[in-house]
Amino acid sequence: MVSEAPLPKWASTPCIMGIDEAGRGPVLGPMVYGCLYCARCYQKTLATLNFADSKTLKEEKREELFENLKADESIGWSVDVIDPRELSAKMLKKNKVNLNEISHDSAIGLINRVLHMGVLLTEVYLDTVGDADKYRIKLSERFPSIKFVVAKKADSLYPVVSGASIVAKVTRDRALREWVLEETSETCIGVLVLDIQEILKQKLGWHITNIQSLGSHH
Repeated sequence: MVSEAPLPKWASTPCIMGIDEAGRGPVLGPMVYGCLYCARCYQKTLATLNFADSKTLKEEKREELFENLKADESIGWSVDVIDPRELSAKMLKKNKVNLNEISHDSAIGLINRVLHMGVLLTEVYLDTVGDADKYRIKLSERFPSIKFVVAKKADSLYPVVSGASIVAKVTRDRALREWVLEETSETCIGVLVLDIQEILKQKLGWHITNIQSLGSHH
């Protein structure tokens, strides 16, 4: 899902982008990565649009801000919606893909998508997933022409990330309202078992094997 307007003239000038997620590791509903991008010269105006970390805003305010940014011709946005069954499948398979890797891949996918649209990205701001320096180096090696800023609480520090946070959260909220829970035991038990496994490993030093079999019994 992306903003559908043709590529504006400002997209060929140096642009910044923020990336944030909603629903990381959900039991119900998707994990959504959202991005917001604009010309670097629009940065000061962006700071006046009252974007904030979406978690600090009421749903009505998030919806209002999302509609405002969709109508703003100086802003572009895009989302990556990851089904919880896809998350479970990746995290439960023999060669497991952990949640950090899935998150990194989603962010990289959004950057590629916007670059392929023809947007001249020069700076990207993200909330850290895992070690901030390692994440920044990973992204810089993949996209050497882009300056990356990876920081904790980026959605509270940078308006462009706050905007991305709103894009992600409203998209997830709307998906949840329309969500039809299918294969309840397979989806929910699979993710819950992962959560329990992680807690036991971190808090007690236990390791659970044969998670696939635990998640497959009804």
